[in-house]
Amino acid sequence: MTSPAETPPPAAARPVLLLTRRLPDAVEARASRDYRALLNPEDRAFSGAEIAARAAEAGADAVLCCAGDRLDAAAIAALPERVRVLATFSVGTDHIDLEAARDRGLTVTNTPDVLTDATADIALLLLLGAARRASEGERMIRANAWTGWTPTQLMGTHVGGKRLGIVGMGRIGQAVAARARAFGMAIHYSNRRRLPPELELGAIYHADPEEMLSVCDVLSLHFPATAETRHWLNAERIGRLPPGAILVNTARGSVVDDGAVIAALKRGRLAAAGLDVFENEPNLHPGYRDLPNAFLLPHLGSATVETRNAMGFKALDNIDAVMAGRPAPDRVV
Repeated sequence: MTSPAETPPPAAARPVLLLTRRLPDAVEARASRDYRALLNPEDRAFSGAEIAARAAEAGADAVLCCAGDRLDAAAIAALPERVRVLATFSVGTDHIDLEAARDRGLTVTNTPDVLTDATADIALLLLLGAARRASEGERMIRANAWTGWTPTQLMGTHVGGKRLGIVGMGRIGQAVAARARAFGMAIHYSNRRRLPPELELGAIYHADPEEMLSVCDVLSLHFPATAETRHWLNAERIGRLPPGAILVNTARGSVVDDGAVIAALKRGRLAAAGLDVFENEPNLHPGYRDLPNAFLLPHLGSATVETRNAMGFKALDNIDAVMAGRPAPDRVV
């Protein structure tokens, strides 16, 4: 929600807020109302060093950054001392060196809760698009290569009755499960802790994700990117999936080993993959581009007007709290 309408303080008295990327109009309007906001209308992606330099030049009190901004220890150290809060326009914080921020006494916040449904919707789009060979059909139409209906054309996989394995049964994983149930899928999941029955809703719990892989006709990933989870889905784990399984990833690109996934797609060990996130994006592994059984989206998980506005307002709520000397509602560090 936006802050209640009020008369803003004189411009000279407002804290300085650096926005590293162009944000939705409503978010920038609120930022400009309440702060001396340094916007990025060209939406240029800055390096961590450039963000620190811009913050120093502007005399920033707060920085509103995004998931693509690499704020490592050097960038955190280079931020001017007057910067009190780093609010990221994302749930994930793997782009920020949290240890360096903690050592510096910098508050870091994120935007949980508001993008659950939008991301779960994209996961189902990826699941269905991959299973039903949607990208192949769409390309056929655009290339004017469709010669008419035939009984065996682009036969895909019926998802009803299939087993969906979810690794990471947090808010988004639970929302994906709810949607998949409507398609008649059986839900299996692995999580650090078992959910209570009222949230589990009949889903089958696997304490060990390795043991769950053998029952995953579809595998959907919903866990954070960390050093421990980098390339979690590798050739060995793909080998434990049923032949012809489908992969869905809306988590982070780094949690899958691209080489292993591409090899499995090429030889049919994986029937298809629906991917919205990529390691080193936007410079995704070129091997994906020519695979007909890879259904690819450009990180659209939270890309609705309503969700992106809510993310921006939540980031500003956190900045407002820190600037007013209150605890940030969504403090990570």
